[in-house]
Amino acid sequence: MSEKKEGVLAGFKAFLMRGNVVDLAVAVVIGAAFTNIVNSIVKGIINPLVGAIGTKDLNKYASCLKSPCETNAAGDVVSGVPIMWGSVLSATLSFLITAAVVYFLMVLPMAKYLARVEARRKAREGVAETVAVTELEVLKEIRDHLVRQRGGEHDQERARV
Repeated sequence: MSEKKEGVLAGFKAFLMRGNVVDLAVAVVIGAAFTNIVNSIVKGIINPLVGAIGTKDLNKYASCLKSPCETNAAGDVVSGVPIMWGSVLSATLSFLITAAVVYFLMVLPMAKYLARVEARRKAREGVAETVAVTELEVLKEIRDHLVRQRGGEHDQERARV
C-alpha cells in the first residue's frame, strides 16, 4: 500500500513539475494583475468619457421596467424593477478593452513573429533543396559525360574490328 502511495505522490510531483502547469499558474497570476489594470482603465478613463454624456458612473445608467423605481441610501431597490444596463455596458467595455489589449499586444505580435520564423525556416529549406537539386544535376551531367566517353570508346573499338 505504501508503494501505491509513493506512486501517486510521484505522479503528482511529475504533474506539478510539468511545464504546462507552471505556465498556467503564471498566466493566472498575470491575468489577475492584468484585470486590475483593465478595471482601472475602464473606471478611470472610459467611464468618465462615456459619463461626459450623462452621469459619471456607468453603473448608474438604468431604466425602470416597472414604475416607480426607488432605491434607498444604500442603493438597494425599494420598489419597481430597474434594468441596470449601465453595469452591462461597463462590463462589455471592460471585456472589449481586455480583448483588444490581449490581441494587439500579445496575439498579433506573436503571430507575426511565428510567421517570420516559419518564413525563415522555409527559406532555409528552399536553399537546401536548391543545393541538393544542383548537386543532383551536376552528378547527372558527370554520369552522362562518362557514358558518352565510354560510348565513344566502344564505337572506336567497333570501328577497328
